[in-house]
Amino acid sequence: MRFVDIIEKKKNKKELTDEEIKFWIDGVTDESIPDYQTSALLMAIVLNGMTDHETAKLAECMMNSGDVIDLSDINGIKADKHSTGGVGDKTSLALGPIISACGLKLAKMSGRGLGHTGGTLDKLESIEGFNVFLKEEDFKKQVNEIGFAIIGQTGELVPADKKLYALRDVTATVDSIPLIASSIMSKKLASGSDTILLDVKYGEGAFMHTIEDAKKLANAMINIGKKLGKNTKAMITDMNQPLGNTIGNALEVKEAIETVKGNGPKDFTELVLTAGEIMLVQGKIAKNKNEARAMLEDAINSGKAFEQLKKMVEYQGGNVKQIEDPDLLPQAKFKTQMKSQKEGYIDNIHSMNLGILSMKLGGGREKKEDNINYAVGLEMKVKKGDKIKKDDILATVYHDEKLTDEWIESFYNTFSYSNEKTNPIPVVEEILE
Repeated sequence: MRFVDIIEKKKNKKELTDEEIKFWIDGVTDESIPDYQTSALLMAIVLNGMTDHETAKLAECMMNSGDVIDLSDINGIKADKHSTGGVGDKTSLALGPIISACGLKLAKMSGRGLGHTGGTLDKLESIEGFNVFLKEEDFKKQVNEIGFAIIGQTGELVPADKKLYALRDVTATVDSIPLIASSIMSKKLASGSDTILLDVKYGEGAFMHTIEDAKKLANAMINIGKKLGKNTKAMITDMNQPLGNTIGNALEVKEAIETVKGNGPKDFTELVLTAGEIMLVQGKIAKNKNEARAMLEDAINSGKAFEQLKKMVEYQGGNVKQIEDPDLLPQAKFKTQMKSQKEGYIDNIHSMNLGILSMKLGGGREKKEDNINYAVGLEMKVKKGDKIKKDDILATVYHDEKLTDEWIESFYNTFSYSNEKTNPIPVVEEILE
């Protein structure tokens, strides 16, 4: 088989066979196919697309390019959840304790943040001593004993994806639904769970900017899951403003703690409970979403979910006192209240800009090797549609360095105002199966 013939075939908009896709991914993994040829095929895929069958086969071959985690040692149905990322997205930190308190097993591998979105592992590491790198046997033992664990990727999962993504990043071939869907799903499938819930975000602060593109991506990933025998569902969620009220690692941990105790922001709480409903039904813990909602609310109100969170932190070496008293989490040197310079209804909040502003405070990474300041970030005091007077507080900024004039100007440019109220979009727009 000649790889140039495979490039030619996709260039001419023809469907690749299973054998051709496997030949490609095997060659990427063992480096027998040179980068320049893979780059040519990636561009042909961006321009001409892939069928549902091709996309599912690509995900399967990528999954099998490295280790596939075997979770059969864990009793019961194992659930997983993936978010495509957004500003203020601390969902797993609150969702895990709540659904595990209802009896569902969550065996989750998460990533770090790069750019304007924060990673789950970075947020967890703002807890003193918290270990995100458990051995595989310890990971399974913890899920069996307390119902959930959140760790970094173990073993050599999906090496083909790492190589492909590095190439896509430098050849302008990131923006392709089949390539995005197969990349995400290969990692989820290799992680070994029985059910997968996808939280696909759209809007300015998300990877997919329009709801139409978010639905296309969600449907492509659901199709991959179904073809490979996994119960896969998706939520389409709005990211045109930050999720919840906080942006920044320790601040988001604190908000997750409050949500687990029943005191979280309305939008974030609703997203967590909706995700929990879907996952409990997927995992056969509840018969329907109404029964699931009642179970989730009981887990919160009874304090069982909060106990689960403390157990998880204790099992993974973290300081439980910081969970019991979140004021013991990392604290910034300065707090500055940013007051509105205008009045009117908040018409738009540029969430991506807020994520970048938090990163510039030290709360995120511009480069992979950058260190993170866990204490810094923003606590938002307004949502879209709120009526604001001049000098009302828009946000509290937690920072260690003096805020520059450029930073302050960029902050105020984040908000636009209107004379008329705009009705906010529901945080969960649609559920796809």
